[in-house]
Amino acid sequence: MGKIRPTYIKRISEDLVKKFPDKFNTDFEHNKNMVRELADVYTATMRNRIAGYVTRTKKKEET
Repeated sequence: MGKIRPTYIKRISEDLVKKFPDKFNTDFEHNKNMVRELADVYTATMRNRIAGYVTRTKKKEET
């Protein structure tokens, strides 16, 4: 069973991946830095959750 994420985290993550598909990959640290640059996220917790969902989405796309 996976963790349930709020819809706003999913929505922001999906929007970022649609706008900048080549900026993200399957590395969490890289995605965390990209979220910091591309989105206006004020807290580290929210940034990490968005980066984690982006990472999971990119890993799912590869398989």
